[in-house]
Amino acid sequence: MQEICLMGGTFDPIHYGHLVVAEEVRQRFHLDKVVFVPAGKPPHKQDKEISDAQHRIAMTRLATFSNPYFEVSTIEVARQGFSYTVDTVEEIINQYGIKQVYFITGADAVLEILTWKDAPRLLSMTNFIAATRPGYDLSNLKEILNLLHPDILKRILPLEVPALSISSSDIRRRAKEGRSIKYLLPEPVEDYIFKNGLYALD
Repeated sequence: MQEICLMGGTFDPIHYGHLVVAEEVRQRFHLDKVVFVPAGKPPHKQDKEISDAQHRIAMTRLATFSNPYFEVSTIEVARQGFSYTVDTVEEIINQYGIKQVYFITGADAVLEILTWKDAPRLLSMTNFIAATRPGYDLSNLKEILNLLHPDILKRILPLEVPALSISSSDIRRRAKEGRSIKYLLPEPVEDYIFKNGLYALD
């Protein structure tokens, strides 16, 4: 049976930080593939403007096509209404005929899991990989999670990854200001951004 990991995000744009984390997780946990899932209509970003889904899908495909262990899924974009992680995980499990998946998230986001839609069911289907930068205080994270819900610790797998401070918001800001974004993301994604005028000043 396949071991699959999901990496969700707006990917606006996808960058080397996402790719480094995904590959580190794949190798460390001996997974068969990492499925990148560009967000459709994320409920937590209702007040933020994000690029058209087709652009974000295209950039994610350009960034991942050279890695045979990476795939891109459009299930959230195809779904009507808000996109919730529990629905995405259930669809992927049914699609691949597996029992559970791994899900990459940031260590800080782990603290919010119990506020996510249908958290108990989500936790029953998912192992969360909490990606952290070297030096992150994991003991503090575990202490807080244990106070919230002791059983959640069984589903949280902390993983230190190379210290990269690249962010999509910084890349968008740089592009708007006419500053270089080279070496922050794959060259095909950089070319796509400029060819399509993404993040340029209105």
